[in-house]
Amino acid sequence: MNFTPKGYHTQDDYMTPLSAWKSIERYLPKDKIIWEAFYGDGTSGEHLRALDFEVIHKNIDFFDSDEGDVIVTNPPFSKAKAILKRLKVLNKPFVLILPISKSTRKYFQALFPDIQLIIPKSRIQFIRKNKNNCNFDTAFFCWKMSLEKDIIFL
Repeated sequence: MNFTPKGYHTQDDYMTPLSAWKSIERYLPKDKIIWEAFYGDGTSGEHLRALDFEVIHKNIDFFDSDEGDVIVTNPPFSKAKAILKRLKVLNKPFVLILPISKSTRKYFQALFPDIQLIIPKSRIQFIRKNKNNCNFDTAFFCWKMSLEKDIIFL
């Protein structure tokens, strides 16, 4: 099964396991509507709802949409630069799962010099075509989330 929307690369088929969202649920606002902006296979929105969050999760174009109060998502990494620019325009709080290497990109540092990070205890084992595998490190990149520290180690 291919979860990749038109215009995205197949390397973007990394679905977020429930355990990843569960690990940061205490940092997500229960009183806000979460927009899980990238649909994938649909399970990410289901996982967030299972944790009792109010979630908008529809298979719509992120670049033409503006939903919810806070964005919580695992975006397609192949479109990271364009997504980050769009997030700056939307000016909403967000939590994104991204490769840790994104923090070293000049465009990223220019857009979000005030980013906060939540570092997982271990590598997130994304679900990819019914297999759990991941050969790169990721973190939760947080903006306007009012975390108590700039770097939180889980």
